[in-house]
Amino acid sequence: MDTPMIRQYKEIKAKYKDYIIFFRLGDFYEMFFEDAEIGSKELEITLTSRDPENKVPMAGVPYHAADQYIARLVSRGYKVVICEQMEDPKLAKDLVKRDVVKIITPGTITDMNALEDKKNNFLSCIFKSGDSFGLSFADLLTGEFLITELISSHPYQEVINEIAKFQPRECIINGEAYKSEFFRKKLEEDLNVFVTLKNDDYFDENDSRELLISQFHEEKLESILGKQFAFRASGACLKYLNETQKLSLIHINSFKFYESNNFMVLDVSCRRNLELTESLKDGRKTGTLLWVLDNTLTSMGGRLLRNWIEQPLLDIVKIQERQDAVEELLGNYFLREDLKEQLKNIYDIERLTGKLVCGNCNARDFIAIKNTIQKFPQIKKILSECKSKLMIHLYNQMDNLEDIYVLLDKSIDDDPPLTIKEGGIIKEGYDPEIDKLRRAAHEGKTWIADLERKEKDRTGIKSLKVGFNKVFGYYIEVTKSNLSMVPENYIRKQTLAGGERYITEELKEYETLILNAEERLQGMEYEAFCRIRDELIKQIPRLKKSAYCVSVVDSLLSLAEASAKNNYVKPEITLKDEIHIEEGRHPVVEKSQKGELFIPNDTHINCSDSMISVITGPNMAGKSTYMRQVALIVLMAQIGCFVPAKRAEIGLVDRIFTRIGASDNLASGQSTFMVEMSEMAYILKNATAKSLLILDEVGRGTSTFDGLSIAWAVIEYIRKNIKAKTLFATHYHELTALKNMAGIKNYKITVKERGEDIIFLRKIIAGEADKSYGIQVAKLAGLPNAVVRRARELLTGMEKKRDEEMGLTAAASAVSVRRDPESDNQISLDSLKERDILDTIKSLDINTITPLEALNLLYSLKQRLQ
Repeated sequence: MDTPMIRQYKEIKAKYKDYIIFFRLGDFYEMFFEDAEIGSKELEITLTSRDPENKVPMAGVPYHAADQYIARLVSRGYKVVICEQMEDPKLAKDLVKRDVVKIITPGTITDMNALEDKKNNFLSCIFKSGDSFGLSFADLLTGEFLITELISSHPYQEVINEIAKFQPRECIINGEAYKSEFFRKKLEEDLNVFVTLKNDDYFDENDSRELLISQFHEEKLESILGKQFAFRASGACLKYLNETQKLSLIHINSFKFYESNNFMVLDVSCRRNLELTESLKDGRKTGTLLWVLDNTLTSMGGRLLRNWIEQPLLDIVKIQERQDAVEELLGNYFLREDLKEQLKNIYDIERLTGKLVCGNCNARDFIAIKNTIQKFPQIKKILSECKSKLMIHLYNQMDNLEDIYVLLDKSIDDDPPLTIKEGGIIKEGYDPEIDKLRRAAHEGKTWIADLERKEKDRTGIKSLKVGFNKVFGYYIEVTKSNLSMVPENYIRKQTLAGGERYITEELKEYETLILNAEERLQGMEYEAFCRIRDELIKQIPRLKKSAYCVSVVDSLLSLAEASAKNNYVKPEITLKDEIHIEEGRHPVVEKSQKGELFIPNDTHINCSDSMISVITGPNMAGKSTYMRQVALIVLMAQIGCFVPAKRAEIGLVDRIFTRIGASDNLASGQSTFMVEMSEMAYILKNATAKSLLILDEVGRGTSTFDGLSIAWAVIEYIRKNIKAKTLFATHYHELTALKNMAGIKNYKITVKERGEDIIFLRKIIAGEADKSYGIQVAKLAGLPNAVVRRARELLTGMEKKRDEEMGLTAAASAVSVRRDPESDNQISLDSLKERDILDTIKSLDINTITPLEALNLLYSLKQRLQ
């Protein structure tokens, strides 16, 4: 037979079957039945039973420490329902009323201690209809709300790219999107997103319209009129936030509709390979581009800088505005130092505004807001000295918020307690009634403090004590040996093992005065706190506006600091289809190297005569590092940062694609080669003439002739159909014959041979490597000497057999070049090599060549023919 309380619990649990219920009982949140078993296991707490006869499993955590336990559950994908007591148990006639006051999910957690300071905690919402998607992204604490709509020939891939950009913790999707196992697995396994399924009614267009009008007002919705999919996604997102928070989220007071093509497109593979914010090694920040560039001093600035890196700009004007601001900061050391001094102790105003609305702020948060606002006038004064357009704009937009500072300074105690219902938070002089009650309570306590001394003198009982506890209130305690000396006006209240406790009529009067005053005082202080909080909530738009200005200043300052520390230069951003870099360096590798000089390299690629660079050389020599550094320099330039180079001219790039390495996706039934080919197919279908392609070892996952054929065909296709700027690293030396086609050039990583060993010189020069040096690299990697010797023997035998039985004609017959754009005839590998040799001979000046040089050249030509 269930108790009334258990019946109350079961009624609530029936509405939230897939949630863990935190059920308030006094000073604890209790979990029951299956929830208790899960909580006991996940939180490592004791599983007990409240009713030994019915054996109801239960597990509980103290209410004041609940946040940390909830965060642990949510981090593991659980959703938690907070069920609070809705009345004072002392005043309740029967069972205490309880109700759900908040639902906490991975995308709606508001405990700042459970979140990364410099990373947004986004909730995303996706509505799919055919090949169209509506997407919205909301950060509950900061109030950011982003909306977009996608219609694409590769809709799932494009949506995944957007989700990877924002890295949400939780994603709400409709049934049509949920049907795709590929999409669901990408979200849950590759992107580590907690997926919440909702039926299509949840995305109702009319409901969404009403919600959005209520939240943002109708005039603000003009930018998304006609975007029905975006409309439905954003409406469902708001509905979910309202359902979980159970209150009005007035800090979400604006939204931003954006087109994905407003920013450089970076797919999941590209973000992973370039290690923008997470390293391939362990998924951490160290060893990433963010690690190099992040010198931010505030959490707000750190989040904004991360967003800049995730979304490079395509608007040349905005890029140049950022560049000019960075240049101004870089050129003025004292300006940087002054700003750094002011930004040092800035608190996270963006998230604190969310705490204000969500109802979990305290008086210490008010002090954090006050101390931050105190710095705004000086920051604005420093900005007034700046000349760049963006810095002037920030100066004009920033609000000093003096009135908010004055309010907080005169009302909130400088060192308030954590709790907000036990008094001690309101300054003296702010409210006369509070001051009066405080004096009454203080005077009463002073009288009681004097009472002990007076009674000792009056009674002669030296061990007499005046004390207090919550059950019996104030009392006078006398030991057994002194009971004969107790005066007649003492009234016995409690018998102890070692004595008696008494009260007097006068003591009862003062007790009533003090307790009533303290209770009323705590109530009045809490009411004053709530009024101040409500006033701050009204000022949230102003708070957020100034906080954003501070975050932009911090991000720009961070880029300037990185540029100063690492000797970066201002790149020239152009609309040309050309990338020219002198002495470029890899920003992460350069910083990670210790005791070793980084070798810089030049790059010149365009969409005409230097479209495709075919790069050969041994493994570990630096091909991949070189190609990645080009991509990172372009990306850095388009976020407005200076770049690691002597000089750089960057034509705007709409997308960066990378095909570097591969891994099995066995869960999806895809081998390494299948993954590689899938990625390559996506690149060839989506790249444009404005894109930058970084392709490393295409075709290496299959047989030599198959792989060589695919790599050859890919280069041809890019040259003929896409005309994109491409860096193509390969071990297929046969591909170097393509240099005779317009737009294709050969480059190699230089190495120096020393006997049977090699030294990597890390320098990119024109030409092609004569061999792969695979065995030498294997030896450097530590392969046993016996294996290395045997490999050399086998290689010698294979080369000899090839020369005798096949020659290069076999390879030439396996791989033929498609039609030369300059001719109607097919070209073979042999004919290309012969043409190359003829060109070499024609360019020879026989009047200046020495006999030794002639013999060396003849030997070289013979080797090339073989």
